Amino acid sequence: MKNIALFILGIVLFSNGTFAQLKPVKYSDGTQVLNGFQIQPIKKSLQKPGILILPAWKGIDNHSKNTSENLAKLGYYVFVADIYGAGNYPKDNAEAGQKAGFYKTNFAAYQKRIALALEQLIKSGANKDNIVVIGFCFGGTGALEAARGNLNIKGVVSFHGGLGKEVSRTAQPITAKVLACHGADDPFVPKEEVTAFQQEMRDSKADWQMVYYANAVHSFTDPESGNDNSKGAAYNEKAAKRSFEHLKIFLNEVLKK
Repeated sequence: MKNIALFILGIVLFSNGTFAQLKPVKYSDGTQVLNGFQIQPIKKSLQKPGILILPAWKGIDNHSKNTSENLAKLGYYVFVADIYGAGNYPKDNAEAGQKAGFYKTNFAAYQKRIALALEQLIKSGANKDNIVVIGFCFGGTGALEAARGNLNIKGVVSFHGGLGKEVSRTAQPITAKVLACHGADDPFVPKEEVTAFQQEMRDSKADWQMVYYANAVHSFTDPESGNDNSKGAAYNEKAAKRSFEHLKIFLNEVLKK
């Protein structure tokens, strides 16, 4: 009887999505090997909504993985993108800044890596016409680049991401809905950059929202970023929870489930 009870409990847990697990996925950009992760919802819908996660500047981390698991529990197909590729992962902040800076400047290369990750999300089962891209910090910049590049997505969400682009780039129409979740005290995103971003959204005729979180600096969603605001990057539990709720509202509006 005990074994039967454990078996039944296992079925219940499985049906609730408890055992939905991240699976490594190897893909490529030409000869460059990329190592992403996918996770599928246990409770699947006919609409097969998908979410692509773009990690922060050091690459795939615990935060992006944990977020993917939480979103899978809500019924989404999720893929965590590898932007840098095997052999190119930053060893420290200085190297992360250099590598992230390359893709911010060479935005076409960034958009290509995002597009390749989208292909993997679709291969995992997501509906190609029912996808949102989200990103954290450097990944937040990438989410905006996905919108600027008019990839086939319904919306993008940037969490404490860099908002700017080169001034030589003219604003193009943006069809994806945009949500920017921003720390009100983020020292790494100047007011001028915020103003320019908002003007870009207007010029692009985008359907956009921007939410500010009090007492929040850079990386406010990542529990591993510490709690010292004076360093410019720190976790803020209240802002993290609020922004996740805003994400869920956005997804419910934008994606079919």
